Amino acid sequence: MKVEIYSDIACPWCYVGKRRFERALAAYPGADTVEVVYRPYQLAPDASPEAEPMEAMLHRKFGDRITEMNGRLAEVGRQEGIAFDFANAQSVNTLLGHRLLHLAETEYGAATQATLKNALLNAYFVDGGNVGDREQLTELAVTAGLDRDRVTAYLGSDEGTAEVQAQISEAQLMGITAVPTFVFEGKWAVQGAQEASTFLQVLEQVAAETATTTTTTPDDSCADGACAI
Repeated sequence: MKVEIYSDIACPWCYVGKRRFERALAAYPGADTVEVVYRPYQLAPDASPEAEPMEAMLHRKFGDRITEMNGRLAEVGRQEGIAFDFANAQSVNTLLGHRLLHLAETEYGAATQATLKNALLNAYFVDGGNVGDREQLTELAVTAGLDRDRVTAYLGSDEGTAEVQAQISEAQLMGITAVPTFVFEGKWAVQGAQEASTFLQVLEQVAAETATTTTTTPDDSCADGACAI
């Protein structure tokens, strides 16, 4: 089974969704037959390549509501073992990070990509890192298992840019407008950071549907826990 997870590095619900899906996968008996790939999506493609405090950006977009929103997310994060630090988080364009994730997938494999994805999310939301900074990205990539010289040359070029932008355009053509969105076997989509029990149910249902070659769509009626454009 192939699961493609469309998400943005700058989306806190994508971090929560990743944790919950991984817990579901750990409980799924057929986990070793599941290939998980992270696909790019940008909630703010026009964001500046220069970092700024995330809270300032969110206040411009949502006003005073952001205090309540971040408070809710902080509590959800604690339940998932994520120590969200919104006060120190830096907002920045995420294209460089998505390009790096593309490199990880195509040259190192899905497991390395997942490790790097976690490092990028943690850097953004927990450590107050700048995921638009090439030096910081390089260190994160090397820690995840990528070759330093390859990463340095890659980030110093435009390599991977067209491919990432094409994948983002493809997601938009598929009708994806909020992340995370989990696409199973290219047929069934589940939106939002669902509970681990829900993801486990979907994994089991997709496996059953695939085995019987029917096309019933899993129940994804609950779309709470997603970041939308």
